[in-house]
Amino acid sequence: MQVGPSGPDADRAARAPRVPAVVRAAAGQRSWFQIGFGLALGGTLAWLLVQTVLKLSALLTLLMLAVFIAVSLEPVVAWLGRRGLRRGWSVLVVVAGFAGLLAGFLALMVPPVTDAVNALSDAVPRWRQQLHDHHSTLGRLEDRYHVIEKAQSKLSSGGASQLAGGVLGAGQLVVSLITSAVIVITVTLYVMAALPTIKQFFYRFVPGTKRPRVETVTEAILSRVGRYMLGNIATSVIAGVATFVWCEVIGVPYAAALGFFVAVMDMVPVVGSTVGGIVVSLVALTASLPVAVATAAFYIGFRVAEDYLIMPRAMRFAVDVHPVVTVVAVLAGGSLLGIIGGLVAIPAAVALGILLDEYVFPRTDAS
Repeated sequence: MQVGPSGPDADRAARAPRVPAVVRAAAGQRSWFQIGFGLALGGTLAWLLVQTVLKLSALLTLLMLAVFIAVSLEPVVAWLGRRGLRRGWSVLVVVAGFAGLLAGFLALMVPPVTDAVNALSDAVPRWRQQLHDHHSTLGRLEDRYHVIEKAQSKLSSGGASQLAGGVLGAGQLVVSLITSAVIVITVTLYVMAALPTIKQFFYRFVPGTKRPRVETVTEAILSRVGRYMLGNIATSVIAGVATFVWCEVIGVPYAAALGFFVAVMDMVPVVGSTVGGIVVSLVALTASLPVAVATAAFYIGFRVAEDYLIMPRAMRFAVDVHPVVTVVAVLAGGSLLGIIGGLVAIPAAVALGILLDEYVFPRTDAS
């Protein structure tokens, strides 16, 4: 019994050219070669991309910080625009406001720093005299531990070169910080001025039928980021006011300057409030040791209250995020990207929640 094509199909099959088995094998070999070549090329390009991103990680982090600052200030710029100001003038007003805050901060901080430097310069000759006085406390310590002799021997045995290297490294760090600040400020100004144009450019990559929904979701995310920044400012103001009141009540000098300093540092997540508390506690040493100890205890209690009561509640009011998510996001972001990671962690959690509500949960609920 014959099984196979019949009729017109059989005629076409008979007229079709027969491909030798060797040619078919060669074609199969070329196919596998093409697959292998494509995989190797793709892996190489992926490796090069990862290496490039790692080399540019510092610059990309600064760019991300600049974009985050620009997006955070967008509600203020938009509010000024609704009052009739053109966008360029609105950006200029916001920048002028921050410049005024910076000038006020410097006006409050320069006198205490100047007084401290003058007091240190006045105390150095007295300390030198006491080191050679065998009846003073410093003189007895010098007689027992020979600090001056050890310092001189350290400098003569290569310590001078190490000191010069440390000074050079500190200078390079200062230059790097200044360069980073200039990059962040410049990119922030450009993004603030051209944010609507930038958004419209990226919207064009979305198909026209889906573009309105994407625009709505994006605007919701940007609005939440701006509200987060306002909530962060509110918690910083609370920390600054609490510092000012504490210093005034307990007698720590420069209460206004320290309050302003703590408010600025509190905006830095993870470590900002800790650094502010350490500085205030050290300044409190000029009053007395019990005052410094009491100040340190105050800041430990305030840090706990801020991390687990003030900030989570403020963030929940500003961006509608559960306090547990707030704490976990800040800790995870700080562990991954340090200070900047902690700064953008809550907005990232907010954006993820909005995306889940808009695109993922409706499909899972309907299935």
